[in-house]
Amino acid sequence: MGLLKVVDFAGLLVAMLLLFTVLLMGSVSGIGVNWGTQATHPLPPATVVKMLRDNGIQKVKLFDADSTTLNALKTSGIQVMVGIPNDMLNTLANSVQAAENWVAKNVSAHISSNGVDIRYVAVGNEPFLTTYNGSFEAITLPALQNIQSALTKAGLSSQVKVTVPLNADVYQSTNDLPSSGNFRADIQALMVQIVQFLNANGAPFTVNIYPFISLYNNPSFPFDYAFFNGYSSPLNDNGRIYQDMFSANYDTLVWALQTNGYGNMSIIVGEIGWPTDGDQNANLLNAQRFNQGFMSRYLAGQGTPMRSGPLDAYLFSLIDEDAKSIQPGNFERHWGMFYTAGTPKYLLNITANSNGLVAASNVPYLAQQWCVMSPSASLDDPQVGPSVSYACANADCTSLGYGTSCGSLDARGNISYAFNSYYQIQNQLARACQFSNLSVVTTTDPSTGDCKFRIMINVPTAMQSISSSVGSHKQPVGLLLFLSLFILSIL
Repeated sequence: MGLLKVVDFAGLLVAMLLLFTVLLMGSVSGIGVNWGTQATHPLPPATVVKMLRDNGIQKVKLFDADSTTLNALKTSGIQVMVGIPNDMLNTLANSVQAAENWVAKNVSAHISSNGVDIRYVAVGNEPFLTTYNGSFEAITLPALQNIQSALTKAGLSSQVKVTVPLNADVYQSTNDLPSSGNFRADIQALMVQIVQFLNANGAPFTVNIYPFISLYNNPSFPFDYAFFNGYSSPLNDNGRIYQDMFSANYDTLVWALQTNGYGNMSIIVGEIGWPTDGDQNANLLNAQRFNQGFMSRYLAGQGTPMRSGPLDAYLFSLIDEDAKSIQPGNFERHWGMFYTAGTPKYLLNITANSNGLVAASNVPYLAQQWCVMSPSASLDDPQVGPSVSYACANADCTSLGYGTSCGSLDARGNISYAFNSYYQIQNQLARACQFSNLSVVTTTDPSTGDCKFRIMINVPTAMQSISSSVGSHKQPVGLLLFLSLFILSIL
């Protein structure tokens, strides 16, 4: 492999343009976003990239290294963090060659020929969650080391840094004060090893912070403390005042790093945001309040009591993902600032000169028609229960339930919502609205108030790989049972 490759003029021009952009922009200070793609009808990557640019978003964090997505980002001027899923960690931890192959295919190739501005490789995603029962503890650091070695061998280690996006549960405070922060006792030694490795390679510590989850998991959590204004009982930590949970959590990490000798280590907030549906506290009003509160602080360059400078962060997330697992909760499919079709959910200013979010352009929709419960069908029909269960198991009923956007629907409305969700995900096929003589297609929009009966976008068949397999996804039985029981309980 020692032969020199002849670089064609076009490739050289792309490389020169990318280098010029890097030198001109330096470290981009604009807000980043997480771009997840677990959707039944995903927007074309080129459409999403245009939407990113139209909204002035300069950084994007991906959860894999899909070539189509990366190709769409070439010469876009957008800095990229590519991801390595947890299920790949074992292979990469046990094979240097596998790590070199991964870097060659997913990093080197896109930088050299496509002009993609890759800055980070995220090795794993929250691998030390307690729910994983230690499955990834022994392989995360070796995978990290092998990817770093591969980047060094490829001559990219000064441009591309490795990191591990971690949940905030990897550190804790013994008395709820940030100043007593340290890494979780069961992974203390491992965390220090990872921090040492990241620091030695000039790489950042990446953490995901979710005040919403704290509120979701703890009914007694002070509501206003989850936001950035309005909390009347601030926390006083030796003169440092904390009026919001994010700042206290972030500084707990700062103290954990400082306690272990790395107080100056750079930190990236890999994920921060608020969902808009699927829970009583997940709604448009709260999401707008939280995200705008964070963005106002971000744009002002306001940090935390322990780190007063500007933050480096990625909002979670860009677009809703209606095929995500709902194991953590029904809200998981509703984190986006945009609906799945690329329409903004609420007013949000994410740049200094913003007048709100800009929708995706030229998005084609399926026909303006819906599948609903037939007016002549009876609620007492014995096929209602099985039909609703089937529809929700193979579609998305997470907007139904207590405190959700469609929580006030009557029995017929709930059934119609379930039928329509399945019908739309199945691309409005005629057979997808044939629920044992219970359903009918209508051209009258059944939406009411905040409860929207959505129509899917019309995407190429090749992009619907997730859609074709949605029916085979084994959704958590407890949540599906809850949805079915909720619908059937009001019959």
